[in-house]
Amino acid sequence: MVKFVSMAALLLFVALFLAGCSPNNTDTLERRTADATAAAKRNADAIARGVAEGLKRKGPLDINAASATELQTLPGVTPELAGKIVEHRPYTSTRDLVRKRVMSSAEYDRVKSQILVK
Repeated sequence: MVKFVSMAALLLFVALFLAGCSPNNTDTLERRTADATAAAKRNADAIARGVAEGLKRKGPLDINAASATELQTLPGVTPELAGKIVEHRPYTSTRDLVRKRVMSSAEYDRVKSQILVK
């Protein structure tokens, strides 16, 4: 969403800039328009990649039911850490990962938005 707003702001800036250009300076106008178009294309590519990544995600993982292989798809979860998560089941809340000393607070902060307990 932030990138979309940034791209919209950039396009607005280009439109305002173009409105204030004199017809005598067409080379500068052409160069600046090309630069703005290239920047907008980069932003659009980044947005498209983000949308594609979001569509690939299946949603939060249930740490009581996910396999060790599925847990390894979480940021920073190694095969060893995935094994520890499975070994210390069941969990009553995701915060149990820290309470049971399965992972550090920093590790938990990286994955907390991508996990849940059912």
